[in-house]
Amino acid sequence: MITKRIIPCLDVKNGRVVKGVNFDNLNDVSSPVELGKYYSDCGADELVFYDITASSDGRKLFTDILKQVAENIFIPLTVGGGINTLEDFDRVLKCGADKVSVNSGAIKNPDLIEAAARKYGDQCVVLSVDVKRVYGEFRVFAKGGREDTGMEAIGWIKTCVSKGAGEVVVNSIDTDGVKGGFDLEMLNAVREAVNVPVIASGGAGCEEDFVTLFKEIPDIDAGLAASIFHFGTVKISDLKETLNKNNILVRRV
Repeated sequence: MITKRIIPCLDVKNGRVVKGVNFDNLNDVSSPVELGKYYSDCGADELVFYDITASSDGRKLFTDILKQVAENIFIPLTVGGGINTLEDFDRVLKCGADKVSVNSGAIKNPDLIEAAARKYGDQCVVLSVDVKRVYGEFRVFAKGGREDTGMEAIGWIKTCVSKGAGEVVVNSIDTDGVKGGFDLEMLNAVREAVNVPVIASGGAGCEEDFVTLFKEIPDIDAGLAASIFHFGTVKISDLKETLNKNNILVRRV
């Protein structure tokens, strides 16, 4: 049986980790280098680094900070933000990333996923999707959740997986930062539509939310969270102990 992964997320803006609610009202949290090292040392299974304004600002991802983060951690690192070309993939991988997350770049050019999977392997290509309910439909949003693309999310995810995305991170804008639990309805719809690993993101507020996630949707591969880890509401070692007690297999700290 494959172990479930616990993944902290660093949302980086202007070189600092930030966190808000529903992708808005961002507050400064910490240094990404310090926080990344802390998570690597305390039992996180992977780390996600998002330069959250690279796409909306129309610029390339900050690689100097990324290099420092990569040099100080010993767990797999997924990096996203401003990934629009194969050159962007190459640059980020050379900075120490293990996987590259593409979101707005794939919306602008869906063939980017296919080209990247062909060059680097599908295990390296992560599709990150920001999803929000609009008139009862799961809709894809771009530019850090700021822009409604009008695309139906499940169909878009299936298309990207068929092109070579080897993993999907589902970011629920509706539950992001609210701490009321993961968006189980949305996640279940995605899980049933694709046969690659699916990572749940948005809504975790306590240890029990992870237990519920993995119990209700056993095929979900990982749970991702930010503020509850950043502010010490949940400690990763304690969370893994709780999951273990609930017969959910995790890598022990």
